[in-house]
Amino acid sequence: MGNVLWNGVVSLFLVLLLFCSSGAEVVTVDVHAARELIRSGHRYLDVRTEEEFKKGHVENSLNIPYMFNTPQGRVKNPKFLEQVSSACDKEEKLIVGCQSGVRSLDATTDLHAAEFKHASNMGGGYLAWVENGFAVNKPQDEL
Repeated sequence: MGNVLWNGVVSLFLVLLLFCSSGAEVVTVDVHAARELIRSGHRYLDVRTEEEFKKGHVENSLNIPYMFNTPQGRVKNPKFLEQVSSACDKEEKLIVGCQSGVRSLDATTDLHAAEFKHASNMGGGYLAWVENGFAVNKPQDEL
């Protein structure tokens, strides 16, 4: 019984070691830090759906949806990395945002795995940006 327990502990350790060393950890910044980084030259990548983006977005942002709305629910954009690679250089400094910070965390994780080394997640997303009174672009009928 002791060997079985020991083998289980060793296996768990190896899995954790592999998981923890599998790449750079995603950095999440709050909206205040994100705004300052954008002002200093970082590019804002909005990964919300086109419908969400059209209702309002951070000024000068690039919209590449991480997910699409379908009758079956949200599905991941299979061309997300390809589309980002076409629009952004892998060395470009990116702030990745969504509505609340969840999709952008997943998108930033995927970007890191694709060697976008300078991508940071914006915690709180567009909702936190708006709650803090930061500048946004909105359709004329909503201004």
